[in-house]
Amino acid sequence: MATRAQRLAEFNGSSEPPLNEPVQVLCEDKSGTYQLPFTCRWVDGSWRNSESGGVLEATVVGWRRSGR
Repeated sequence: MATRAQRLAEFNGSSEPPLNEPVQVLCEDKSGTYQLPFTCRWVDGSWRNSESGGVLEATVVGWRRSGR
């Protein structure tokens, strides 16, 4: 099982995500880190589900371009 540090190393958590481009996101809660099974977009200062357009109610700790 990957450690938190290993998962974070696979994602960008230090720079702004590309605006309105679908990316994979890494989230974190009290149980640990997890990758969402759908792409998200950074739009108007919030993360949104690329398909539904709904605002995420998760803490995003990193992102990476899709297709990785």
